[in-house]
Amino acid sequence: MSVKPSSGVGSGVEWVKSSYSTADGPECVEVAAGAGAVQVRDSKHESGPLLGFTSAAWGDFVAYAAGS
Repeated sequence: MSVKPSSGVGSGVEWVKSSYSTADGPECVEVAAGAGAVQVRDSKHESGPLLGFTSAAWGDFVAYAAGS
């Protein structure tokens, strides 16, 4: 998956938007990794809810999604 930095507002973390996200499509996902945690949000609703995962849980998800 390719990513690009987001220009969104955050709490001091760098949000990264998936290259599969579009400006007008429904699949707009951003991810921010912090110390021991990963947060996921809808890039069209930057002040909306966040999903939080431990780094280990996120790594397991990414490995599963990648098919490895």
